[in-house]
Amino acid sequence: MSQEKIIAKNKKAYFLYEIVEVFTAGIVLTGSEIKSIRAGKVNFVDSYAMLVNGELILKGLHIAPYEHGGYANHEPTRDRKLLLTRSEINRISRKVTEKGLTLVPLSCFISEKGYAKLEIALVKGKKAYDKRESIKKKDNARDTERNLSDY
Repeated sequence: MSQEKIIAKNKKAYFLYEIVEVFTAGIVLTGSEIKSIRAGKVNFVDSYAMLVNGELILKGLHIAPYEHGGYANHEPTRDRKLLLTRSEINRISRKVTEKGLTLVPLSCFISEKGYAKLEIALVKGKKAYDKRESIKKKDNARDTERNLSDY
């Protein structure tokens, strides 16, 4: 049984995008950033990953400054390097260039060993009718749950 502690989830990504493939990546952080992540101060709004010189770079992930950081605090939305194997980076590179997919972070968690990890996914944008379909499914599930709880 894994002892992973989920810190934050990007719920909007599940609504806006169709998820094609999911990867687990390490993330290069400073000391004050890991302390903020452990405190749950992560925001996924407008964050994405891109390939730069054969490396995956995470852009736009907001990690709030650590309260007790002092002068050694970090910049909240700086670019951060993602750690994946070379074969995974090559596979992502092929899919992003050929099929026009995007890389979006789905969740942030602390692994069993205490490292901060990021779950990123290759995604394809949903059309408006797909989003309406998602809303209908969610509403139907909520209604059936409500009806079952009445009995």
